[in-house]
Amino acid sequence: MTKVPAQFSDRNICILGLGYVGLPLAVILANSGFDVIGVDRQQVIVDQLQAGEPHVFEPGLREKLAQVVHSGKLCLHQRIPDDCRSTVYIVTVGTPLDADGLVMLDMIRAVAKEIASVADTGSMVIVRSTVKVGTTRQVVLPILDGSGKHFDLAFCPERILAGAAMRELLALPQIVGGDSLKAAFRAANFFQLLTPTVVQVSSLETAEMIKLIDNASRDVQFGFANEVGKMCDALSISAREVVEAGKLGYSRTNLFMPGPVGGPCLTKDSYILSQSVQDFGVVPEIALAARRINESQPPEVISNVVRSLKRNPNFPAKPVICVLGVAFKGRPDTDDTRGTMAIPIRAELERWFPGTDVRAYDPVVPAARIKELGYDPMLSIIEALSGANLVLIHTNHGKIADLSLENLASSLGVPCFIFDFWNLFSAQDLQLPAHIGYGALGSWQQTMFSSELAVGTPTKLR
Repeated sequence: MTKVPAQFSDRNICILGLGYVGLPLAVILANSGFDVIGVDRQQVIVDQLQAGEPHVFEPGLREKLAQVVHSGKLCLHQRIPDDCRSTVYIVTVGTPLDADGLVMLDMIRAVAKEIASVADTGSMVIVRSTVKVGTTRQVVLPILDGSGKHFDLAFCPERILAGAAMRELLALPQIVGGDSLKAAFRAANFFQLLTPTVVQVSSLETAEMIKLIDNASRDVQFGFANEVGKMCDALSISAREVVEAGKLGYSRTNLFMPGPVGGPCLTKDSYILSQSVQDFGVVPEIALAARRINESQPPEVISNVVRSLKRNPNFPAKPVICVLGVAFKGRPDTDDTRGTMAIPIRAELERWFPGTDVRAYDPVVPAARIKELGYDPMLSIIEALSGANLVLIHTNHGKIADLSLENLASSLGVPCFIFDFWNLFSAQDLQLPAHIGYGALGSWQQTMFSSELAVGTPTKLR
């Protein structure tokens, strides 16, 4: 990343929203020489960051945060200070869905009003939050214009991967759309100091659409992969083998491995895309179908697995249940639990085993947050697995993938079934004791206890 030149006019930056998107951006910019003001409504977060402690996990973030706070390049506030000298205001607040599945723009409106009241005329406002197409022009622009001041307005979507933000901010092409050619040029000039490639598009709406399409297309790919897993289960064919063998040396097939699809983007952006076009009589049927598949998969799979387990007379009525990983993904590492499928999995387990405590271990997620999700947090994998009758591998974290199930078998309960949502292991390669079964998404029914988990009866799964 190029250090900001001394004569660069937009050296003073204000970032509103210091979560998984705003905080890494603030630290990267401050580390490059910009003078950054970070604003977050929660005073507890401001205090924690001021002490050099990030409230979100991101590799490489902690060290750089401490440096830029100590040097004074990053100053933290709960509101934009009255004497703010920033010429660039970057909006990175959240846009969750409400109970009806509609995108909430309350925080977008609030920060736009705050910027309009404090910022000097001629300042540039950059929206990075994911929004319905048209929001920047139809919601943000009127609020800014209502101040009687002139602002350059741009939409420049965030497209980083949680767990890789500090690297990808400096490498990914930045999409830039402006409400004028001048605004687009100014935003492009700013981001050229951050990333080597800037892609300037024709309008605010085009940039907004690109963000939604990027995430909806990934959701569709995952949705098809999960449909493949469902079909393979029905036909007693290994989904893992179908995926791996089918694309080996064959570049025209790029099928994902089936697995839980969660996170703050994929779980909502197809709905925001649908809202963007519904007034024009268009329904993104493929995107919404994939979303429904991905949402229904975890509870449907849990229901089918538990129904099979309950047919085994040796399986306890109140089993010890363990979930490995509650973050929405494990590669790269993240502690992000927004939109995690661990939530519907917990609800489905409660439906089948009312009142049963469910343990969980995650290598990155803090124990307090695991508890908020309805699980009993465990401090180690050994503690989590001890006496477990049902183990659900929900997250593909490297520490979970590197487990030796054979060596851990003595810690498990009798009987025990391990269900692997991510196909991290190969059933045919495992040498497990007779009372332990293993099955993976897309192949679990073909490997489901031929002996009904009868204690003492060989159940090596093939």
